[in-house]
Amino acid sequence: MSTRAAALLRKPGQPQRPSLLELFFDLVFIFALNRVSQRLVEELTEQRVVLIEAGETLLLLLAFMVLWFVTAWVTDLYDPQRPQLQVLVYTAMLGALVMAVAVPQAFGDRSLAFAGAYVAVHIVRGLVIVPILRGHEAQRRAAGVFFWFTLSAVPWIAGAIVTDWARSLLWTLAIAIDGAALLLFYPAPWSRPTQRRWPVLAEYLSERYRQFFIIALGELILTTGSAYSDTSFRQGGAAAAFAVSFITTVLLFRVYVFRAGQLLPEAIRAAAEPAHLIREAFLAHVLMVAGIVAVAVGYEIVIEHPFGHTEAAWILVVLGGPMLFLIGRALVEHAVFARVSHSRIIGALALAGASPFMILLPPLAVAVTAVIVLAGIAASDAAHARGKPPERPHPANSRQ
Repeated sequence: MSTRAAALLRKPGQPQRPSLLELFFDLVFIFALNRVSQRLVEELTEQRVVLIEAGETLLLLLAFMVLWFVTAWVTDLYDPQRPQLQVLVYTAMLGALVMAVAVPQAFGDRSLAFAGAYVAVHIVRGLVIVPILRGHEAQRRAAGVFFWFTLSAVPWIAGAIVTDWARSLLWTLAIAIDGAALLLFYPAPWSRPTQRRWPVLAEYLSERYRQFFIIALGELILTTGSAYSDTSFRQGGAAAAFAVSFITTVLLFRVYVFRAGQLLPEAIRAAAEPAHLIREAFLAHVLMVAGIVAVAVGYEIVIEHPFGHTEAAWILVVLGGPMLFLIGRALVEHAVFARVSHSRIIGALALAGASPFMILLPPLAVAVTAVIVLAGIAASDAAHARGKPPERPHPANSRQ
């Protein structure tokens, strides 16, 4: 076994809690998510072709998510105390920062900056890790990751240098490759199925997932706080909308952490196939973070336009954001307990059912509707837990 490879891999008994390095890395993503939400706010308030522009913004958001989650997996598999890993984290941090700066014109003049930074982070990682692991079985896994990012680099870079309509198609292909490869744990043609098992540190990775959720809430606070600071404190409508946004943030946090969010590491340890649970948790957090970004967009609009006519696109983010969050939160619950609470399903259906009628109400009333639904779910959670022993995790593929 290569000494260099053994030194790079995490050792048994090492701390399973994220280090300050990972928390430092996360700071960039508060700015990145804010840039994404601001781009969508402009699209929804400037009467552009909303579906096309929103689709492009979603694509940019998914690119940031892939970059964050892959970096989290890298620091899960390898020793973050090694200088090589620390340099890779700093490289990912710089790449995400360049991407975030390029977001407003990512489909315009800064397309090459966005795509180039994204591709460079993944290619550099592979060029560093794969040679170091020479002689170790982990090299096959690292080479598989490198293979898929090399493959997706072609449409990423090609899309950055072609015309606008082709750029959207090529970048959609690129993010589809990256997302599918991630969900399949980067299978390489030269690896046997038995070699595709991914070791995971339950405490570490689940904590990183929860920290990414907190990043999204931080972006929500940043967006709504900035929007309210730009208004006059004497405007009662803006003040009410800001209060509603704060209550929503608290409710999102409460609904997330109730039992399933707290027990994710125990569920991973109890699972016979932890990788499957990790995949389900990944999808869940992608949906929840996307939902919170939508909530941030919607509440900024509500703070700026609390009264008057409500645009259909505004309803989509103000109520659609909580709906996405609830769907993702239901996936977390399914991963941990192998079932879903009725309150999550009823809440999502209530938001969907109320949406067509919201066009008749001012934006502030639409936001209050979301708060009422989330508050009902939080109250249901509290009532369900009252007088009962704490529920233990029981994933579908439990070892027990």
